[in-house]
Amino acid sequence: MDSQAPNLAAYEWILGSESVCDVKREVTYGQSRFDLAFQLIGKDESGCVTHTPAFMEVKGVTLENHNHALFPDAPTIRGIKHIEELIHAKNDGYEAYLLFVIQMKGMTGFSPNEETQPEFKEALKKALAAGVHILAYDCQITENSMIVDQPVPLILD
Repeated sequence: MDSQAPNLAAYEWILGSESVCDVKREVTYGQSRFDLAFQLIGKDESGCVTHTPAFMEVKGVTLENHNHALFPDAPTIRGIKHIEELIHAKNDGYEAYLLFVIQMKGMTGFSPNEETQPEFKEALKKALAAGVHILAYDCQITENSMIVDQPVPLILD
């Protein structure tokens, strides 16, 4: 599998959104480099257009058990570090997203892999409590493409 394919798929997916602009890849923030940075386009109470800076970290998911997607498939200190940096970014006024790109269809849910790394689940719970958006999406896969497709339910308990 191409480990960069989920990042490219996420980049193409976010470029297709009408609610974002100024999308950049591999942007440094704090002690991390996030996969994507962009501006969220919105409107304030008076109807004026607003731009809110945002970061997104992308994780490719290839592990499944009985149609349930799991991450990580191996311990990831770097993955936890990224989650902690997303929390810092959120606390500093940025919007923060963690996108799990599930590289398959037919998944009934997505969860952190507690058997491999219980600390990852705790980091996800902390991120959710801090307001980090945690997304899981499946993909349409062909021989030559990977397209982010449908949301998959996040199950933490």
